[in-house]
Amino acid sequence: MTDDSTDEWEAPNREEFSHDPLGHTHVWADMSVDDLVDGYGEAGIGAAAVHEAADIYAEMLADEECTVFVSLAGAMVPTGMRRIVADLIRDGYVDALVTTGANLTHDAIEAIGGKHHHGTADAPEKTEREHDEQLRDEEVDRVYNVYLPQEHFGLFESHLREEVFPPLEAEGTVSIARLTRELGRANAAVNDREDIEEGPGVAAAAYEADVPIYCPAVADSVLGLQAWLYSQTSEFSLDALADMTPLTDLAFDAERAGCLLVGGGVPKNFTLQTMLVTPNAYDYAVQITTDPEHTGGLSGATLDEARSWGKLEPDARNATVVGDATVHLPLLVAAARERLE
Repeated sequence: MTDDSTDEWEAPNREEFSHDPLGHTHVWADMSVDDLVDGYGEAGIGAAAVHEAADIYAEMLADEECTVFVSLAGAMVPTGMRRIVADLIRDGYVDALVTTGANLTHDAIEAIGGKHHHGTADAPEKTEREHDEQLRDEEVDRVYNVYLPQEHFGLFESHLREEVFPPLEAEGTVSIARLTRELGRANAAVNDREDIEEGPGVAAAAYEADVPIYCPAVADSVLGLQAWLYSQTSEFSLDALADMTPLTDLAFDAERAGCLLVGGGVPKNFTLQTMLVTPNAYDYAVQITTDPEHTGGLSGATLDEARSWGKLEPDARNATVVGDATVHLPLLVAAARERLE
């Protein structure tokens, strides 16, 4: 009888296996953000995705021939991401920004002296409904655990009517990008004139750096609502299609293109669909989203799915980070800045 237990073991043919053993992330007291993100590469699940996304984002920013598009959805400005985005623009890491009217509204409120405040998602001694009814009675608006007194919207309305809309009225019908540029100019002017403690913000940075801001769903915001109200008694109006040509030209002329997609919605789709009418597509793409892909919605759609539409090059480097953008955006930006600077 032959004893097969002593025979040499042979590994099966594994087409999907590459010998790359998992390591273990190491942390220490004085480590940098890039040290941490680099260490994530030893781990799996979400940590591995953050590591890959940071690598791609840093490479995108280091590529001098790459035109960088950034989409910003959700409540990124009122929840504290305003300065990160403004600094990226000022430092030359953004060539075009696509965002929501809500982010531009809250950005302007901070620029002219308003402030968002720490709050709570619900008061422990009340039901959520009772808590929000009390906030309504006290004229305070809530964005999850962020509070904004309603009088700041009155301040914003006056800002638009006195500083932003009048110069545009003389031009008649203007593009949305022209509106956002004038908003940035006015935000910067008032912030400086009134010596506001908070910085002038995202739109002001874009104005100063000559970076276009596209806001395709501007009507879905207080900014858009006020623009509509002003148009009822003036010659001022917005042309929603006027931005398509300059945005498409920017994509068409790009030697290489990359995108950072923060959240989903209209900004994400508007940024990606630009490549459908150009001969090329994105060479780099990083997205941060909380939405699942199995619903079939655009917000959760993977970047590999975008490749099937021709929005990404076949060999494009791309990564998706699933999670809260207020946590992951600072991580990615800090890691990339360390590598670049």
